[in-house]
Amino acid sequence: MTIAEALRDAVHRLAAAGVKEAQKDARLLLSFALGRPKEFLFAHPEYKLSEEEQGSFDEAVHRRENHEPVQYITGRTEFYGLELIVSPAVLIPRPETEILVENAVNALRGKTAPRFCEIGVGSGCISVSLLRELPNAAAIAVDLSPDALELARRNAERHNVLGRLDLRLSDVFDSVVEDAFDAVVSNPPYISLDEVAELDSEVRDFEPRMALTDGADGLGVIQRIIEDSYHKLAAGGVLFMEIGHCQSESVRTLLSPEKWFDVRFFTDLQSIPRVLRAFRL
Repeated sequence: MTIAEALRDAVHRLAAAGVKEAQKDARLLLSFALGRPKEFLFAHPEYKLSEEEQGSFDEAVHRRENHEPVQYITGRTEFYGLELIVSPAVLIPRPETEILVENAVNALRGKTAPRFCEIGVGSGCISVSLLRELPNAAAIAVDLSPDALELARRNAERHNVLGRLDLRLSDVFDSVVEDAFDAVVSNPPYISLDEVAELDSEVRDFEPRMALTDGADGLGVIQRIIEDSYHKLAAGGVLFMEIGHCQSESVRTLLSPEKWFDVRFFTDLQSIPRVLRAFRL
């Protein structure tokens, strides 16, 4: 088959399976199967796939027909201008999390040698992005998953920040004896157990459950991070945390005015309060 024919067939198959962006996904998967940039597909529609390339593409399309996320099929995703390695061991980084990174960069940029701690490092998207943007920064990042820590290590190495990133197996701050951090950052499991069943199947059936939900009301890990961050941050240090679409008021009640000030929620593209910022007194 030629590129044009392969794409036409794949778009038809994906659309029939109910994939929303069938054409976009078909191009991404063919680019992956060929090991060539997407521009090659546009420039050479007459190119004939080899038997090996055809087999690789067919397998990728079949996985996508079953609604496996493209990022897990290709093992790659884009986040904050970086290409990151991903696998089913970690959440797929999303644009909402870039809001957290952008605001954390702004908060830390003026410091000479900022130190931060990330709770739930996953792919490393937050820590790696921050360390790339802040060349004098250093970080400790923790996760409960050894597989996630290995992926974060690979992404940190890939983007030349591993020397400034201390990765640890830990439940929240359990393995972090250090304190006086300039910032704590986190995208914790904030989806309630009741909401899990309502998630899109691509999220519910493929992304790691422990990174999605605390198995209860979605506020358990958030509350632990807030309580422990107070003791881990320096005075004037800042907590940045991604939260669920209807959690801002509940989260606000967890932030005692005797401990936190200048509390703010940054909204996402749907005007939903998505990222908490709170400074420690």
